[in-house]
Amino acid sequence: MDFPGVISDNGQSSHTHFPFADIFMTIKTAAAPVAAPLVPPPVAAETEAQRFDRVLARPEFSALKAVISRLLIDSGLMNAALITTNSYQMFLAKLGFRVEVVKQIHENDCYSRLGPQGGIRAVIPLHDTATYSTMVTLVNYNSSVTTTNKAVDFYDKQLADFKQQLMNKSGNR
Repeated sequence: MDFPGVISDNGQSSHTHFPFADIFMTIKTAAAPVAAPLVPPPVAAETEAQRFDRVLARPEFSALKAVISRLLIDSGLMNAALITTNSYQMFLAKLGFRVEVVKQIHENDCYSRLGPQGGIRAVIPLHDTATYSTMVTLVNYNSSVTTTNKAVDFYDKQLADFKQQLMNKSGNR
């Protein structure tokens, strides 16, 4: 094999000259522009009221949302009340609603009293398929909520679960 220069493998310095080195041109091109990193644009921070509404919209809180939405109170105020309470009755009291617990409520009888004359703003039935019963909650025009002990217990659990998910910022889904 013919080499145009001296090749040495004994560790001594050798000078290699390539005969075509003067013929070839090397052109340095301008550096390619560096692409911006693929970072998503910053998302506007979610307000507490928006987070409250988003978590409340989850399917597991549909029964609680049915009651809360009929109270006609701002989400920000409800969020502030929820943070400082531990029960459904305390939550409603912080919002200015008195809770009246009765032994039972006949759902069909309530619809005839719906409206300002009858005093009932909303009738919210919750059908419990496990016990084949209906828990009825009434939101009244006089800033009271009428319900049963069984419904209070149910909404206590719902509110506790809701509060836990609302406070657990790492659990966003």
